[in-house]
Amino acid sequence: MTDESAQAEAGTAEGQGPVEIDEELARHLENKREELFEKFDIRDAFPPEVLEEAEQRTTDVQEEIQSEVDERRDLREKTAFTVDPIDAQDFDDALSIDVRDDEIVLWVHIADVTHYVNPETAMWSEAVERGNTVYLPAYTVHMLPPILAETVCSLVPEEDRLAHTVEMHLDPETLSYETIEIYKSVIQSDERLTYTQAENRLDDPDAPLHDDLSAVWELADSMHEQRKEDGSLVLNPKRDRAHTIIEECMLKANKAVTHELMWDRGVEAMYRVHPQPAPEEWDEALQEIQELDGVSIPGSAWDDPRKAVNATLEQAPARQLDKIQWAVMKVMPRAKYMNDPFGGHHALNFEIYGHFTSPIRRLSDLINHWIVYTNDVPEDLVALCDRASERQQKAEKCEREYKQFLEEVGLDPAAVNNRGIEVVEE
Repeated sequence: MTDESAQAEAGTAEGQGPVEIDEELARHLENKREELFEKFDIRDAFPPEVLEEAEQRTTDVQEEIQSEVDERRDLREKTAFTVDPIDAQDFDDALSIDVRDDEIVLWVHIADVTHYVNPETAMWSEAVERGNTVYLPAYTVHMLPPILAETVCSLVPEEDRLAHTVEMHLDPETLSYETIEIYKSVIQSDERLTYTQAENRLDDPDAPLHDDLSAVWELADSMHEQRKEDGSLVLNPKRDRAHTIIEECMLKANKAVTHELMWDRGVEAMYRVHPQPAPEEWDEALQEIQELDGVSIPGSAWDDPRKAVNATLEQAPARQLDKIQWAVMKVMPRAKYMNDPFGGHHALNFEIYGHFTSPIRRLSDLINHWIVYTNDVPEDLVALCDRASERQQKAEKCEREYKQFLEEVGLDPAAVNNRGIEVVEE
């Protein structure tokens, strides 16, 4: 991509540049954040010993990676790339694909965070305290020290990095797993793409990575359509190709890992369980949707509420999409982490599901990396599941209240989130 097109993308993403506020409003926002952090017990600053430990783990990075090569699969020659938002500060997943005559091989490479953060470290204890990264508009409270997350744990292009790779051999017709391998690797990402760049590359046959992106898009689109046919709830039917690629590939990798843990190893892990609403609650939601102006649920879809919602969202006027989504969200129970996958994930319609692809920002993924690597389950796994569920709930409430406050003081949360904030002197 040329510098001009990169700048054009940045301009598009940032609108008219950062949202400008005065110093007084900046103080109000800071005070509100501090109030919310106290209310929801969110730790903003890292203890000195955690920062010191993180800094020590970022020294002599390349020497350490070289010392690991013989113990891992060397995938540095394999084409790999990351796709993230334009303002992403760390890149924790990269993709590779190979379409063969009789199979499709998809590699999802995840930053090997547990090489640096393990139960013997202060960073691990701090991650358990935090539970996840909290994303407020224009302000982030990290689970791991940024000095670690944004350096050795970030799959930056043209640098060797330690990864935990999920290699999936898929049947080209059914997209089912023929084989699943999970192993430690060394990779080198060829390029860091933003979502807009990935979209542009898909449209340009002469662009670098076009063939790989086209192959992974075709696979992701097929996986997406298959999920819908199987009854997976899709509340955002208008997602672009780049987002669909990442969403579907991460779902496929997460599902592969937790199937491996449950079926092949029979071990406990941090599974993501999403109970289903009671039948009468689903009926209530569908009735509310049916009564919306210009909306009609196809008669053939009523038997499965998830398929009914999917079909309706695809045909409904744009002005009603938020109301349809809200009608569904009101009756949905909260998903939670459990040491047993019993009950499955209702919204995704997966019998077994868990998280693996975001160990930089979620405690559940970090712990599942450790279980996959050691085949050893932490003694306090049930307490860790409860902790992760509680911290996620508090993070969501904090984010919601902060966005409400931004609206109260006349700021658009979406604009602040997309463009950032600049404090101007009065």
